[in-house]
Amino acid sequence: MRIGLIADTHIPSISEELPPQVAKAFADVNLILHAGDLHVLSVLDDLEKIAPTIAVRGNGDCWTPKDPRLKDTYLLRVEGVSIGLTHALEYPETRWRSIEDSMERDFRGAVDVIVFGDTHVAMIEKYKGILLVNPGSPTLPNGIRRLGTVAILEVAQGQSRASILQLG
Repeated sequence: MRIGLIADTHIPSISEELPPQVAKAFADVNLILHAGDLHVLSVLDDLEKIAPTIAVRGNGDCWTPKDPRLKDTYLLRVEGVSIGLTHALEYPETRWRSIEDSMERDFRGAVDVIVFGDTHVAMIEKYKGILLVNPGSPTLPNGIRRLGTVAILEVAQGQSRASILQLG
């Protein structure tokens, strides 16, 4: 299964709409996970034209209307892999909250993959056996208004791997 990962779209404050390159990057995905800070529900409508979409609320979504498609955190199991979706992850770990504490708080236990956003910095890292993926931002990568990144998570037979895609 191919899963498109996106976060921190900040529509319409940064861009009027999703860049068309997002649809091209996600053309062959089976599912899309949005890790928050979408700001308007039309982002979900646009992504759902590409593939079924699951989203979590980011710190910038406090004014986004309630919608059953938008959760605080989300846990799903795909092809034997547990995937936790959240907006913010305290990583690197802090002295007061370990990655295990974060997983317990957000997902009620350990997961194989954590997809998160918030920093606008694309990242893929394996930490304590957990695949951590931040797709960055397609509209505001590293805090700079320009075309940015999304990610692809491939899951099959209990294995997962991710890649960052520079839009352009």
